[in-house]
Amino acid sequence: QVHLVESGGGLVQAGGSLRLSCAASGTIFSINTMGWYRQPPGKQRELVATITRGGSPNYADSVKGRFTISRDNAKNTVYLQMDTLKAEDTAVYYCNADYIPDIWSATRGRNVEVWGQGTLVTVSS
Repeated sequence: QVHLVESGGGLVQAGGSLRLSCAASGTIFSINTMGWYRQPPGKQRELVATITRGGSPNYADSVKGRFTISRDNAKNTVYLQMDTLKAEDTAVYYCNADYIPDIWSATRGRNVEVWGQGTLVTVSS
């Protein structure tokens, strides 16, 4: 079983920066796409950014130019550098990974999706 552990959330003033980290642990053959999603208060969960194993990023329009996603495949870790934060970035941020548990699954094209427990980011205006 794979677990994702997020860290780096907290309280920051508008215009400030935070860096989130998410480390995957457990039985992992390979991790495909990793990403960050967020759920603002009273709203549904939404995509923030994803990154493929090869390093190709994809961003929500609302964070383009302000957030940067990156990953370290050797450490099974994904990062989210958040700059020029705004009050509307306030949310619980969740890490997500699409992974292959073992070589048996790899030969059958079986992927598994896992979520982290979430980390709260609060941006004060």
